Amino acid sequence: MATTIRVCAPDEIADGGCRIVTVGEIEIGVLRQGGEFYAYQNLCPHQGGPACEGVRMAGIKENIDRNGNYLGQLLDEDDMHIVCPWHGYEYHLKTGINVADDRLRLRRFEIVRQEGDIYVTLP
Repeated sequence: MATTIRVCAPDEIADGGCRIVTVGEIEIGVLRQGGEFYAYQNLCPHQGGPACEGVRMAGIKENIDRNGNYLGQLLDEDDMHIVCPWHGYEYHLKTGINVADDRLRLRRFEIVRQEGDIYVTLP
């Protein structure tokens, strides 16, 4: 049976911010980016670091013109990454999938809005 835990009101997490909540033995990072909320277990699958407490940075994309000429790299603000502070492993914020190895994934939790507040659902 799923359990739903209240985290906070939406305005209690600034855009670009994170709130860590503990449910039993599990730490969950609730992150806000661009007005959207994401929830992941605060545990990097690489070596157990606090992934959600790392910085967030835009992904990098190749800039190629319509003639196929390479123009360098650009920051992709639509593809924000969570960077684990221990060893720099990067995960796509929207999916929790590692940037370099899609076998590595952050454990994701469902975000629910009830009566204006932010809740996390645990299976």
